[in-house]
Amino acid sequence: MATQTLTSLADYFSLLHQSGTKLEYNAGEIVAMAGAQPAHNIIISNVTYRLMDCLMQKGCVLFNSDQLIKIEDCDKYTFPDLVIVCGKPVYEKNAYGLNALLNPEIIVEVLSESTASYDRTEKFDCYRTLPSFREYILISSDKKRVDVHKKLNESEWLTHIYTGKEEYVAIDDCAILLENLYYAVDFPTP
Repeated sequence: MATQTLTSLADYFSLLHQSGTKLEYNAGEIVAMAGAQPAHNIIISNVTYRLMDCLMQKGCVLFNSDQLIKIEDCDKYTFPDLVIVCGKPVYEKNAYGLNALLNPEIIVEVLSESTASYDRTEKFDCYRTLPSFREYILISSDKKRVDVHKKLNESEWLTHIYTGKEEYVAIDDCAILLENLYYAVDFPTP
């Protein structure tokens, strides 16, 4: 039976600092984040473009996928696709000068075949341990579907699934036409 050597946080941050690639930390395991497919990148660009004016008017900050976040209760550090903070961002700075965001409010993940199950379950469970976390947006990259989970209270979340091309997706009270999220995306043919 093979044993796995767990990595310390100090070693993780050293690797992250030196590697120039995104590495996530999961309770001692390091997971390299692969490059994204074109549909993923286009969707992220569309969301960013459509959200910026609305978020700026509300005093919110939008972080791209290079922003590390810390999930202390799950012993994780992750790089979500997009993170929104509508107050003052709070960071944990480590010895390598890497700032991990501690108070994400809204997290957007574009789902791929390899990450969809993890993003919908284990990752969502961990994000929910963050006191500041209040909205989770999961955007499918293989079909027009957006799942928006909004926190009602400490134990209840409301989920709205958007699939109609004329529907407006509500992300922190910013409305985006579903069709615009998928502008220029070529879907795989069945």
